[in-house]
Amino acid sequence: MSFNKYKGYSLRNKIFWGFLVICLLSIVGTSVLSYFILRNNAIEQSRTDMQNKTEALMAYLDYAVSHTQVQTDDLPDILRNKVYEIADINKHDVVIYNLKGDFLLSNKDLNLIPQKTIPLSIVNKILATDKRVDIQTYDEKTQTHLTSSYLLLKNNMLDPVAIVYFPYYHNESAYMEVLNKYVKYIIIVNLLIIVFSIWFSWIISNNLTKALTRFSEMITRITLFENDFQPIKYYKNDELSALVKAYNKMILQIQDQKERLSFKEKESAWREMAKQVAHEVKNPLTPMKLTIQNFVRKFDANDPQIKEKVKHMSDTMVDQIDLIATVASAFSQFAQLPEKYNETFNLNSEILHIIGVFSDDEIFVHSNKDNIMIHMDKIYLNRIITNLITNAKQAVHDDRPPIINVDLEQYNKRVVISVEDNGTGIPEEIRDRIFEPNFTSKSGGMGLGLTMIRKMIEDYKGEITVKSTLGKGTKFTILLPTNL
Repeated sequence: MSFNKYKGYSLRNKIFWGFLVICLLSIVGTSVLSYFILRNNAIEQSRTDMQNKTEALMAYLDYAVSHTQVQTDDLPDILRNKVYEIADINKHDVVIYNLKGDFLLSNKDLNLIPQKTIPLSIVNKILATDKRVDIQTYDEKTQTHLTSSYLLLKNNMLDPVAIVYFPYYHNESAYMEVLNKYVKYIIIVNLLIIVFSIWFSWIISNNLTKALTRFSEMITRITLFENDFQPIKYYKNDELSALVKAYNKMILQIQDQKERLSFKEKESAWREMAKQVAHEVKNPLTPMKLTIQNFVRKFDANDPQIKEKVKHMSDTMVDQIDLIATVASAFSQFAQLPEKYNETFNLNSEILHIIGVFSDDEIFVHSNKDNIMIHMDKIYLNRIITNLITNAKQAVHDDRPPIINVDLEQYNKRVVISVEDNGTGIPEEIRDRIFEPNFTSKSGGMGLGLTMIRKMIEDYKGEITVKSTLGKGTKFTILLPTNL
């Protein structure tokens, strides 16, 4: 039986793609999350650097003006030389404005300072708070982000004396380059993980479905004709072990029920057969009894025809005794089939040999293979085919010439033999009874032919079925294992 074709997706593919999708979603999720975390860390690092530089510059300036109580006008003289030193130490430009926002001094040349006066709105904002005021802009010339930081410079009395301006140019692309490089590594690692996930998920799904397929094949082989139920050997302690235990328990129950059913069927069959034997034996006994009683009643020793009458009675009694012997022989033959002698032979040649006995032109043989080999008893096969063809010949229709088709087909380890006629057909009301031991639709015979056929076929773990259309014909189909 093939398990490679399914409607929709197979369980193996569902497990494989489900596992793979989960891995991909996990990888994409971690990659996106890592990207945003690293990006935010880069931005936060840039802000931390700016904060540290600002605090360092202000610490130097505060120290420079903390010795005396300076005022705004004193700052150019006090910081004229120190502003260069502070800028060199911190490697950062310093620009100082008065409290009105006008330029006082810087470590840079006046002509290089783009902002000579701080806008009044910014001045008011700076004077209104003791905290640093940051103004974010973008410098088109340097193609960088500019953070203009403003702080109040206070003297030793904590009175504001000036506004300090720190232009902080920060290029986030440097951080982003590191980020992008790191993301590339993440992508490479994730690709390797994806490849490993594909391989690993395929191994898992394949192992799981392989076990399920093996279990399924063993379950599908369970039939009423199977005598040897093989338990599944599975030593792993997982969810499948529960399935294996249930299967092994089930086959024990099936075997037990089969034995009980077989016993009941045999008991019922022999009961029916005993009734039929009694009926068939009783039929000739009645005329025998009447013949003897009539002979005794009319017996006359002086009758000149006494010898002819005795001979007539003797012939009648012998005929009835022969009939009883025929009935006994028929049932004896059914009760004890000949011992099987199995051999391997060519089914095609053997069927042609069997059909040759009939010497009729209306029998046609067809086969899907030239050499179909089978292992069974030739006598059994002969009796099966002969009986079916005999029945087909007896079912001939008066309005058309008889045609009997015998088809032979082999599929893997199974052989299908069908015998089809174009006769009168079997009425639907008796179709289900044709295999019963005591049933026959003919005027003569014991009704044991098809019963014997079925018994022989079942001895080989096979099946026989019948399809018939009244007035068109009947087809018997036999399914047998090759046993090779």
